[in-house]
Amino acid sequence: MTPTRDAALPADPLALDQQVCFAVVVAARNVVALYRPILEPMGLTHPQYLVMLALWQRAPLSVKRLSELLQLDPGTLSPLLKRLEAAELVVRRRDVTDERQLAVELTDRGRALRAQALQVPPAVVERLGMPLSELQALHASLTRVIAATRTPAHQEAGQ
Repeated sequence: MTPTRDAALPADPLALDQQVCFAVVVAARNVVALYRPILEPMGLTHPQYLVMLALWQRAPLSVKRLSELLQLDPGTLSPLLKRLEAAELVVRRRDVTDERQLAVELTDRGRALRAQALQVPPAVVERLGMPLSELQALHASLTRVIAATRTPAHQEAGQ
């Protein structure tokens, strides 16, 4: 069956401004840049902020579990944890139930930083200047995109 041309399709399917990948990459880069001046007074980079978000929600966490939650490989996560540990926001200790595992825990200073971080989401929403409902819908759409990229069909195509 030959697909019929949909009037909504762009004339050039390879037009840069029509690519989902381009829109996602540019949006991600711009949103992360928007966070920079908000996080700077807290002494955090955006990746460090993501680590802290996971820990504020679920600490203590094993490095393995933290890696899974953040969808980062341990090699990328390790330097982030070292910098957070140097800033006295977290500590890494051997898990008492499994010595092979490293557990990441918040320090008192790391827990206290959460109060300041409560100002981040409203500041981001304000700087974006978009209705919260639109941002929530975008989040839901991106979550579906993330799930779609993890389907067995997608994983087979990537092999």
